[in-house]
Amino acid sequence: MRSLFSLATFVAAAQALYFYVDGGTPKCFYEELPKDTLVVGHYAASEWDERANQWQEHQGISIYITVDEIFDNNHRVVSQRGTSSGRFTFSAADAGDHKICFMPSSSSGRAGWLSMANYNGGIKLRLDMVIGETNQIESDDKEKLQDITTRVKDLNARLNDIRREQVFQREREAEFRDQSESTNARVVRWIIIQLVVLGATCAWQLSHLRSFFIKQKLT
Repeated sequence: MRSLFSLATFVAAAQALYFYVDGGTPKCFYEELPKDTLVVGHYAASEWDERANQWQEHQGISIYITVDEIFDNNHRVVSQRGTSSGRFTFSAADAGDHKICFMPSSSSGRAGWLSMANYNGGIKLRLDMVIGETNQIESDDKEKLQDITTRVKDLNARLNDIRREQVFQREREAEFRDQSESTNARVVRWIIIQLVVLGATCAWQLSHLRSFFIKQKLT
């Protein structure tokens, strides 16, 4: 199933568009975009739950998104498969018509809304498109960059703390080494002094004993 209308109408209204589509059936829109135009899209797909009697998102829904440049032999610039809700972005490389297609699929096995008499069924796809507006992306990117910047600053602060701790430990090791060398030098000097004193004492005692023995023999 294919449709042709201007997405700019919904952007100007600043409202989200939603439509119904059978699973496995693509829904395509055509938009003429100027060169270097940024397109941002947010989508959410839900399926009718008879037990809950309401539209609900579940993990079994997936959306396949494609964007083709019609003016360039349908050159595909976007080929993305996502979950039941997500976001896609692309920038028009050249001016011309672009075909934006959404093909939902579901693993629930329920029949499509368009192929059965029952009103409930199929996939309800809500689409919010912003064309040529970069404020939202810049805001999201700024938040992400701020978060990354904060983490980098925290890491740098921790690295600086570790570096200061390492410098402090090296200073303490150098101080302890100097104290140990000073203590060892004092011990060595004291040992040398003790050896000199002991040597002098022994020499004096030997000299005194020698003179004593000599005097004893003379008498």
